[in-house]
Amino acid sequence: MPTQSTSAHHHRTQIHGHRGCRGLLPENTIPAFLLALEIGVDAIELDVVISQDGQVVVSHEPWMSAALCLDPKGNHIDPSQEKSLNLFQLPYSIIRAYNCGLSQPERFPNQQVLAVYKPLLQEAIQAIERHCLHLGRRQVLYSIEIKSSPAGDGIFHPEPAAFATLVLQVVRACGVLNRTTFLSFDKRILQHFHQLDKRFSLSLLVEDEHDTESHLLELGFMPTVYGPEFTLLSEQDIDYLHEHAIAVVPWTVNDVFDMLHLITLEVDGITTDYPDKAVQLLNERYP
Repeated sequence: MPTQSTSAHHHRTQIHGHRGCRGLLPENTIPAFLLALEIGVDAIELDVVISQDGQVVVSHEPWMSAALCLDPKGNHIDPSQEKSLNLFQLPYSIIRAYNCGLSQPERFPNQQVLAVYKPLLQEAIQAIERHCLHLGRRQVLYSIEIKSSPAGDGIFHPEPAAFATLVLQVVRACGVLNRTTFLSFDKRILQHFHQLDKRFSLSLLVEDEHDTESHLLELGFMPTVYGPEFTLLSEQDIDYLHEHAIAVVPWTVNDVFDMLHLITLEVDGITTDYPDKAVQLLNERYP
């Protein structure tokens, strides 16, 4: 797992800004990424899908979410029709015309409303790198989640080898491969990356209650990072993973009490929609 240097006097948990800072600004958008940098995250977490014309697009869903986006004319999207707006079947020029920041998510009442679009991965990384220089802050890490599943092959995304190749090309062209971890729930994606180069930093995401050892056995190798939904993580899991030199970065941790609990257990990172809360907590704990 790419890491930043920390004090020798204590373990300091990394803060990963989930989709930038989803609790504060529209998710997976350049303004959210830049604000996360200003807050002081160690890593930017984002999701990628593929457009009809083979562009790597920053988006959680491979379709236009009715909860997040308005069509190019400013109309709301019918939730029953959102999957018909399949990004894998739309050229990026059309995708970019949708506004995905003017709908207020119910889960995030304090999220600022903005007119924003789904950026290309290359555009997002370039903006992030420029802003790091502008702020005079250390270089940030990237956690790039590849949104794929066997059921979606050829429908919502390419098959794993083609998907991985497109994402890898962008990351390499941007010069940030040494600071990037590739994340996925889809073990096939991670297995393909591992076959390409065993030095890649890879994170297995988990959201079910199957035990950790079973997941790792099915994966077939020890990943750099294990990323479970945080309520599934036990102290025994953390000990087991650390014994096997696997970093632990649970998601999505938004309550300060849960953050403090996980930091006390010395997880390696936490992924949160509210990096402002997490950074403040760490600064208070390690002034």
